[in-house]
Amino acid sequence: MKDLILLFALAAAAGFTPQAIAARDAAADVTPVADVTFSMRTEISNGQLVFVGNAGAIKDVVNPELKVPEGAVVAITVTNGDGAMHDIAVPEFGAQSDQIVGQGSATTIVFRATKAGTFEYVCTIPGHRAAGMFGKLTVGDVEEVVSTAVDIAKNPSEVATPVGNRGPQTLTYDLVTTEVEGKLSDGSTYRYWTFNDTVPGPLLRIRTGDTVTINLKNAEDSVNIHSVDFHAVTGPGGGAAVTQVAPGQTKSFTFKALNPGLYVYHCATPMIAHHISNGMYGMILVEPEGGLPAVDKEFYIMQGELYTAQKHGSRGLQEFSVDKLLDERPEHLMFNGSMDALTKTYKMEADVGDTVRMYFGVGGPNLISSFHVIGEVFDRVFDQASLTSPPLTDVQTTLVAPGGATVVEFKVDYPGKYILVDHALSRAEKGLAGFLHVNGEADPTIFNTSETIDHSSGH
Repeated sequence: MKDLILLFALAAAAGFTPQAIAARDAAADVTPVADVTFSMRTEISNGQLVFVGNAGAIKDVVNPELKVPEGAVVAITVTNGDGAMHDIAVPEFGAQSDQIVGQGSATTIVFRATKAGTFEYVCTIPGHRAAGMFGKLTVGDVEEVVSTAVDIAKNPSEVATPVGNRGPQTLTYDLVTTEVEGKLSDGSTYRYWTFNDTVPGPLLRIRTGDTVTINLKNAEDSVNIHSVDFHAVTGPGGGAAVTQVAPGQTKSFTFKALNPGLYVYHCATPMIAHHISNGMYGMILVEPEGGLPAVDKEFYIMQGELYTAQKHGSRGLQEFSVDKLLDERPEHLMFNGSMDALTKTYKMEADVGDTVRMYFGVGGPNLISSFHVIGEVFDRVFDQASLTSPPLTDVQTTLVAPGGATVVEFKVDYPGKYILVDHALSRAEKGLAGFLHVNGEADPTIFNTSETIDHSSGH
């Protein structure tokens, strides 16, 4: 009996009385009842990995917007519909699910939406956000802000007029440097610096022997001095030594095109790398005497980098980070100025049997590109954009230095969506991708399968 009394005494001292245990269980049950619930599944849709709503207002909606009151407890359940590994997270509220593998497996996150605003839900498995698995969570009565951001993405089909077999001419080009808030991606913007309001600036197209006048005007509402350095120019600073232009002013120079090739131009005002990264680059094509052979489709593409204080995927206006620039750690990489330029904004198309020519350059300012088109082989590569050297043939991937260029040509033999990448493929996770859509009849002697083609995959 004494032993039993002693046992109860020790239990009470340790907090193991029935009353203490009940109180502790109540305190430990901190998971509140959800005020708002959502149910979604994972799917592969139109070649992308996506979330799809299961019920209610979001039923069958791809990557639906989830709207909840401020302060609400939110539960989001995701069921695996495609068999791959997935999860779901709302990073802003510290909500992160377990990973689910296999069709029918499910997971749920529960969190309190403690502040109003627009946030992101996302699958955090590497590569899945880039493949399409993200959506918007709107908390509270968030007013839709009409953004003043402009679309700075350059249309890749704007390749100017081929020179043909004409003789040398005297030409004039007007370039205007502008500083504008432009669209970086859905939900994010950046204060770009541009030539003629696009990134890259216009493709100028001339021939060897032309005499060219460049008029560089700096917009009156600019804050910074700007200039232009043409790699095709033989002369002081490629023109930069005479075109340091204050806001509202114009400066000019004239040069003779001595060498054929595809050349980069860029701003050369200190800090030069800052001006280039912000979007101040473009190319000039100097065709050889007699011009280039005709092809069916031509495209103008440049690769660039943005160095922002905010991480890739952040919403709102992104701010420049000089530390990341000096450390060469870009948060965003893109073709033609924005994340969506060659995937959503502009559609590059060709037909089976067409010969495609791409004028490709790297604005940079820092990273070398390993340019590659997934599912194609370059029939001809004019290495380092030398148009008078014999082209390389049958090339899979070609290196292009910062401030350098190349010209690639290939015949498209099979329909489908071909993905343009830098084959340093981690960069695709930061926005570096484009699509070439090829239309036409499939030739089973070239490629044949009974499987469903997943256009989001590649190498």
